[in-house]
Amino acid sequence: MSEPRILNSGVVNVAFGNNVTIVQPVNLYGCAIGDDCFVGPFVEIQKDVTIGRRCRIQSHTFICELVTIGDDCFIAHGVMFINDLFSIGGPAKGRKDLWKSTRIGSRVSLGSNSTILPVAICDDVVVGAGSVVTRDITEPGIYVGNPARLLRRLQPA
Repeated sequence: MSEPRILNSGVVNVAFGNNVTIVQPVNLYGCAIGDDCFVGPFVEIQKDVTIGRRCRIQSHTFICELVTIGDDCFIAHGVMFINDLFSIGGPAKGRKDLWKSTRIGSRVSLGSNSTILPVAICDDVVVGAGSVVTRDITEPGIYVGNPARLLRRLQPA
């Protein structure tokens, strides 16, 4: 048997704003995290991700490449972002030209264990725990289910 290749997690090439709190262990690389943010343990934030100001990213969350998150967002425990829609019948296998981007507006709360496919979500949205967002959300409100659907409208802040 041969020895495995062991890669270490950590914080590499991250642009941090002021007053950012990180709870180890994390895997953050090539991303930007705005002022006054909190990142909990067991979080991975990949390159080409931008997190706005005053966001809270809870434990066990995965934020893949090509995600932009606005200001004042709450990303609960275990939220998963997806950028590969398996458009060729399986994983893109490094073909980044097949990946899609995600844009999360400001004042958005994503509930625990929600899954966010490549979509755009407007400002002032709550996504319920366990929901799967498969389409753009263009109207402020509370969205729940699989696929996530509007439960109740909210007035923008």
